[in-house]
Amino acid sequence: MGGLLSKEPPDLDSMFNKFEKTDSKSLLKKHLTRQLFELLKTRRTGLGATLLDVARSGLMNPDSVVGVYVADAESLTVFAELFDPIIGDYHQGFSSRSVHPAKSWGNLNAIGDLDPEGKYVVSTRVRVGRSVDGFPLNPRMTAQDYLDVEGQVAVTLSTLEGELQGEYMSLSTIGKARRKELVNRHLRFKEGDRFQAAANACRFWPRGRGIFLNSDCTFLVWCNEEDHLRIISMQPGGDLGQVYRRLAAAVDTIGGSLGFARHPRLGYVTFCPTNLGTGLRASVHVRLPRLAADRARLEQVATEHDLQVRGTRGEHTKAEGGVYDVSNKRRLGVTEFQAVEVVQKGVLALVSAERALEG
Repeated sequence: MGGLLSKEPPDLDSMFNKFEKTDSKSLLKKHLTRQLFELLKTRRTGLGATLLDVARSGLMNPDSVVGVYVADAESLTVFAELFDPIIGDYHQGFSSRSVHPAKSWGNLNAIGDLDPEGKYVVSTRVRVGRSVDGFPLNPRMTAQDYLDVEGQVAVTLSTLEGELQGEYMSLSTIGKARRKELVNRHLRFKEGDRFQAAANACRFWPRGRGIFLNSDCTFLVWCNEEDHLRIISMQPGGDLGQVYRRLAAAVDTIGGSLGFARHPRLGYVTFCPTNLGTGLRASVHVRLPRLAADRARLEQVATEHDLQVRGTRGEHTKAEGGVYDVSNKRRLGVTEFQAVEVVQKGVLALVSAERALEG
């Protein structure tokens, strides 16, 4: 049974004692008090996850923003006294009493083309993170777990038909030329950063990791990157509706075969608590050169529509040629349709504002 007392991990006390003296601004530092630490440090989930598995990265990296990762589905319950306030702080408006809604793709035909003229939107991408039910997540995964997850994922993906049909490539076996090609096309993922590495997300690399790609390069699955699966639909231009419908069909088909881990209150289980809920991020690269020169107006429209606006190449990058990465801020507490609809309305508003500045 989960939640039973276990032998204390040998270095947890010393790690916390050192962390307690730092001036970390992380959510872990804010919420893991000495009293809570003493309460949680001997707990263990049914799959063996401890407080050390959950908090190791944040303890080792005081400059973390969040500082915790999900070690298995049950850890969200066993260590709820820590996860709940951190999740509430990050996902503003989602309290410890809130319940994430059931999956709903909504009216798929209500999402359309954001830029039929092809003047503003460069590309569109919608992805979800998913965990295979019954397996631990990175902090507790063994080398065999990675291989077992990859095996199940590869078999499931081999049954996809139509536009989803494609090829699975294990990173352990693909050749050097193919690896280089995938990197150049931004289709291959690399080992995680130091925050993920500290959470044991990069062990046994590249064992059990792989990429699935359809023939049109509009559908992609990453196996055992950050989550067990990152399911991605993408294409040039602004037809968000087509991208969204492709993703919905893929997620339902894959989930029907594998079974995805889902928490009764927090939605789909993901390695990083920032992705809980839908696990969905709809991202549109949109060209806004005039708004780029009027950052206050850009931020105003983004705030009004609850959007996250980042540079062309993601967080902490600049907008190259006035191209911004625009996506939904909320993933928890909203349905899949609501998350995508926010992006549709927000991008249309940004394009309207850009048009107004053109005179």
